[in-house]
Amino acid sequence: MQERRLFFKRAGVAALIGGLGAAIGFKAFAQGRRHGPIDPAELDERIERMLKHLYVEIDATEEQKQRLEPIVKDAAKDLLPMRRSLHDGRRQAIELLTQDRIDPAAIEALRARHLQLADDASRRLTRAIADAAEVLTPAQRKDLAAHFARRQRRWRHG
Repeated sequence: MQERRLFFKRAGVAALIGGLGAAIGFKAFAQGRRHGPIDPAELDERIERMLKHLYVEIDATEEQKQRLEPIVKDAAKDLLPMRRSLHDGRRQAIELLTQDRIDPAAIEALRARHLQLADDASRRLTRAIADAAEVLTPAQRKDLAAHFARRQRRWRHG
């Protein structure tokens, strides 16, 4: 019984990780790929809209709403500069690869910066997910896991 409970807790947290990552990555930042830098006001608006849907899915209390909003918004604001750095890194990679002479050391340095950036983003997202998981009940985490599993199937299959 204890193993089963642990499994569902891990599954719920994993779903939260995927869900928040997808929500922040796809919903909040999708506009930036099409129209340039993301306006912070637009980011807040997109996050608020996403959170409203999330609150309905998990039947969040007012207290949970008040606790979850800053967790998600702060994480998105922290991740936004990392997104810009990734875009800059892609531009730098193209510049390095189109030079007459390839500089392996510069390419390796860029790769190392990208890995560090990905690690920093992963840590920040994990911290937000752990904080959010503390706000939710086990039943809400299960509901959230089911919600994101359904969404993931739709994303994969169009």
